Amino acid sequence: MKLPVTKMPMGKMIATALCALAVTVSAVGPAAAEPKKDFKIAWTIYAGWMPWPYAQQAGIVKKWADKYGISIELVQINDYVESINQYTAGKFDGVTVTNMDTLTIPAAGGVDTTALIVGDYSNGNDGIVLKKGKALADLKGQKVNLVELSVSHYLLARALDAAKLKEKDVKTVNTSDADIVAAFASADVTAVAAWNPQLSEIKAAKGATEVFNSAKIPGEILDLTVVNTQTLKDNPALGKALSGAWFETLALMSRNDEAGKAARTEMAKASGTDLAGYDAHSRPPTCTPTPRRRWPSPKAPIWSRPWTWCAPSRSTTACWARAPRVRTRWASPSPAARCWAMARM
Repeated sequence: MKLPVTKMPMGKMIATALCALAVTVSAVGPAAAEPKKDFKIAWTIYAGWMPWPYAQQAGIVKKWADKYGISIELVQINDYVESINQYTAGKFDGVTVTNMDTLTIPAAGGVDTTALIVGDYSNGNDGIVLKKGKALADLKGQKVNLVELSVSHYLLARALDAAKLKEKDVKTVNTSDADIVAAFASADVTAVAAWNPQLSEIKAAKGATEVFNSAKIPGEILDLTVVNTQTLKDNPALGKALSGAWFETLALMSRNDEAGKAARTEMAKASGTDLAGYDAHSRPPTCTPTPRRRWPSPKAPIWSRPWTWCAPSRSTTACWARAPRVRTRWASPSPAARCWAMARM
């Protein structure tokens, strides 16, 4: 049956829509400012997020929190999705999360979120592993264990697209990231999508073949530290303290001296691997200054000056940092000015 179409003048339609919007806004009301001193950030085990527990253990987080007169507690959650759910429910002021997961669970729950830190991007640290089959096309007809509606689900969708398969060609089985390694060891599980450090254990199993990983989709999976937008607006000191602690920690871990190795060793232990294993998963950037050149003019605007290129190792994704002028030459940026995004290998 065809429904009748009600004709309404455009002006009246707009007025009606605006009225409805006003009612909605008034019903919700503006969020009250809530300045506070104590904050909690949730994190889960993952190669790119391990600087956080180290920063707390080493006192770096406290150092920066004290500088701004606040207190920050970093809390480990064993289940990745649960950490996002708890953040969405308001139990935490921030959480470590991927870009696509930020755009799903918190957004769907009505939580406005700010990506405070882009910690790294996935360059092979998320992958799909098979027991039965040696090629991506062998996914067809298999059950795939993964954390449903997470970054692993996104990776599977991109893999299926690359193999010209449809989502209906596979069946997903929701599995916590804390259980994914044990699940792959069971006889009835033949395919999984996971991330490091769990992915490394899975790939090391007898008969395992990785058929797709995030290196095939460079720059698409970003790992973030996010905070509630309203909380950040009311408490800018939180953003300053977290950023300061993060960049100080990454500057330390990027060093090849004993202090840098000791820091990465602690991160490796916390994630269940050794220094070699951790370094294989998380590579700091290598920065190369631009060739020496003279200013086009002593009064040249800042936007016309040369840049220093900063790209993570073995990656197609580049970031850029402005190099300071030293007389008529360019020098590499100071540690505080570098782009410290890590390439998760």
